[in-house]
Amino acid sequence: MPRRVRRGVRVRVLAGSVAPPYVLGFATSYGSFAMSLPPDQAEHLRRSLSNRHLQLIAIGGAIGTGLFMGSGKTISLAGPSILLVYLIIGVMLFFVMRAMGELLLSNLQYKSFIDFSTDLLGPWAGFFCGWTYWFCWIITAIADVIAIASYAQYWFPGLAPWIPALLCVGLLLALNLTTVRLFGELEFWFALIKIVAICALIVTGFGMIAWHFRSPDGHVASLTHLWDDGGFFPMGLGGFFAGFQIAVFAFVGIELVGTTAAETADPTRNLPKAINSIPVRIILFYVFSLIVIMSVTPWRQVLPGKSPFVELFVLAGIPAAASLINFVVLTSATSSANSGIFSTSRMMYGLAQEDHAPAAFRRLSRAAVPSNGLLFSCLCLLGGAMLVYLIPNLVTAFTLVTTLSAILFMFVWSLILCAYIVYRKKRPELHAASLYRMPGGVAMCWVCLAFFAFVLVLLSLQTDTRQALIASPAWFALLGIGYALRRRKA
Repeated sequence: MPRRVRRGVRVRVLAGSVAPPYVLGFATSYGSFAMSLPPDQAEHLRRSLSNRHLQLIAIGGAIGTGLFMGSGKTISLAGPSILLVYLIIGVMLFFVMRAMGELLLSNLQYKSFIDFSTDLLGPWAGFFCGWTYWFCWIITAIADVIAIASYAQYWFPGLAPWIPALLCVGLLLALNLTTVRLFGELEFWFALIKIVAICALIVTGFGMIAWHFRSPDGHVASLTHLWDDGGFFPMGLGGFFAGFQIAVFAFVGIELVGTTAAETADPTRNLPKAINSIPVRIILFYVFSLIVIMSVTPWRQVLPGKSPFVELFVLAGIPAAASLINFVVLTSATSSANSGIFSTSRMMYGLAQEDHAPAAFRRLSRAAVPSNGLLFSCLCLLGGAMLVYLIPNLVTAFTLVTTLSAILFMFVWSLILCAYIVYRKKRPELHAASLYRMPGGVAMCWVCLAFFAFVLVLLSLQTDTRQALIASPAWFALLGIGYALRRRKA
């Protein structure tokens, strides 16, 4: 039985296992656990997430705050053509997730995309990917906290924005410090609330359309609203392209199933099921819900500064239902912030395992939770949430933060695609033996990369998104300096 010692931790590779030699160098990376390390020899993350947890986490990742909070602005920018925008983005990200799925399942020693990025692209890729993903979720969680402050003001107009932000982060930190299974339960119920609410909205909306519901301002619910006011592309190609800027953010977190791989029971069965359901989720949760919103409320009446999910019921004269939907979108933002806190702590743990972060983040609590990473991420989150003081307009702050988040997420998604291209070149035998191959292969990877480049060009067309695009290189420059210092120290 071959062995290798790394930082005083003995790592075993079982006879007959598929782990190739190149994995041994980082076998104690993110998510090393009982199958590799006996429990009496090292701390490890535990496979505590069941299939139902993973399925609902995947759904929760696909239904982000961007759908509830940002769809109002995207509708005002693109009109009914926003339906096509969400479909295109969803299709592209489905292929990214299929690439990630094949890579993770090609070798079960991979516990996240940090691992296969490090192995296939080099240590720099693991460093850049891990820290960028950590930063992605920090600023995404900041956007969620901003959204939570906005939703709380629906009920409490005079409430200071920092109060709900502080309460939310404190509650999620306390819950995440217990066990990973509790995180899974939280996400299960958060996602279930979103699913039930959106399905109820779709059923109610189609019922309004069928009965020609008339709102207090005289508008009759009808599918014809999708084309009777300027056509399907009322704002032209310029408006259609502008819709991509905010819509991309609605999908951030879709890759979350990749960070739960180390804590998921039976990944060879559960990961493909979660990824394969993405197209159905996109059609159901994005396309149908937006069709209902724009059929009941003509798209020109959708306010960019408010959630159309709430405003639909307000215009329909059902204030009690509006309060219920506001509760749903509040839980959605809380769910996304919860995912962010979970993801960032696991990324800090994985980075520390690879010596890309301080060793303090390598330690786990008695509940097998990376508590130091959790505390550090929550402090960063609260610091960033002070944006609500610097930028009084919550929608402006939300747009700036979400654009920067979308740019950095596209970088992570691009690294996944690049790793897949290298994998196909270096490991053709693993691809040949794979039972879960990416459709379209390398050619589709290049199509997705070209699409992300196209979206970056679109981000330069609007003033508010251009500011975030200009600021993003500062993050990569900071990472470059950090990686150079790390290499010099090594």
